[in-house]
Amino acid sequence: MDWRDLEAARGRSLSDYFAACLGYGQLLWTSGLAARALLAVDRGLLCPISADDLARLGMPLPYASVAWLVAHTPPAVFIGNPRVHYQHLADRVRGAAAERKRWRAWACWRLVRIVRPEFPSDPSHRVTEPLDHEIDIGLREHGISGEAECWARVRGEIPESIQNARTCPP
Repeated sequence: MDWRDLEAARGRSLSDYFAACLGYGQLLWTSGLAARALLAVDRGLLCPISADDLARLGMPLPYASVAWLVAHTPPAVFIGNPRVHYQHLADRVRGAAAERKRWRAWACWRLVRIVRPEFPSDPSHRVTEPLDHEIDIGLREHGISGEAECWARVRGEIPESIQNARTCPP
């Protein structure tokens, strides 16, 4: 599987594309390519899939996948700085469904802040970072049915062992 398979799936249906993005992310992860895996999962997260399509697939939006990938990337494997990635994505997204994409990016940004608090923000990028309740409101207003609840559940289920396993640099 490679990027050409994603393009082929996109031509079939959003459900196929969504599932292909997550499958490709898993393949990249098992190949030791954490940063690329995260980008593949992002492609699925940002596609305009409906709650009905997710129900037919039996899959939730990949908030748990994002948190897991970031939390479990070994120190020697490159993942970049997902906090900055989502901060920039949230502030710079344009085009169709920009608000939905913006709030999904902020939701992922918050998950990264929980599982890997040592990642610094981009000090040269001036942006107001939202609070959890603002992200919740954004997902309720611009996301799909049940999305805010899905994100809150993932956020609430992140084990304390992950939250406390990392320390901020001095």
